[in-house]
Amino acid sequence: MSFGVVEGEPGGLTVAAIEGHPFGEIRFAGPRWALDDIRLLSPILPSKVVCVGRNYADHAAEHGSDVPKEPLLFLKPSTSVIGPGDAIRLPLQSKQVEHEAELAVVIGATGARRVDQAGARRAVLGYTCANDVTARDLQRGDGQWTRAKGFDSFCPLGPWITTGVDASDVEIRCEVGDEVRQLGRTKDMVFDVPTLVSYVSHVMTLLPGDVILTGTPAGVGPLVAGDVVTVRVDGLGELTNRVLELD
Repeated sequence: MSFGVVEGEPGGLTVAAIEGHPFGEIRFAGPRWALDDIRLLSPILPSKVVCVGRNYADHAAEHGSDVPKEPLLFLKPSTSVIGPGDAIRLPLQSKQVEHEAELAVVIGATGARRVDQAGARRAVLGYTCANDVTARDLQRGDGQWTRAKGFDSFCPLGPWITTGVDASDVEIRCEVGDEVRQLGRTKDMVFDVPTLVSYVSHVMTLLPGDVILTGTPAGVGPLVAGDVVTVRVDGLGELTNRVLELD
């Protein structure tokens, strides 16, 4: 198991192993593999996943909620993180598990503590796709979101971290089977990425590898055993997970 750099063009992608972690100067370790010959794990295992609620007005409206005046933050544990191809497991406690397609921000080598927006931009290593899986019935019943958002397997991330891209206006799409459930653009976020990174950094220190989920557009809906759910973000690839009952 190691970190690597995805290289090449679609249809001929390869993965080059690197030494250590992807923060700071990249040093290649030697081995290279065809992408089809390896199993991708979550591209990062963060110390924390910081999530932003109601960051798209249409999503707030579909739940009858107001858009917050400041970013609405909650956390997912690192144990909720899974990678592409891994299974989302439906917990016994919930009868209403839903998908939430999101742009995920990965913090880079310097981390971030009390940074302004310029510092926030420098702190971003790159972006990946995310699914903020949610037990909606528990979210409503508990009055706070920790249990509903925190089950094992409730934070799929991947397929990789894309660097050097402008994610300020890209399409986010969620498909369950052949049905398009969510379709939005990041330009419609209430609070943009630099604002979110700066805001969070004034609450808690962001460490290298930490992830910020930036909210979901309208169209969230149910997941049931047997579903295959795919999150696509333009320029970042696609993240596909199957949905299974808990063992």
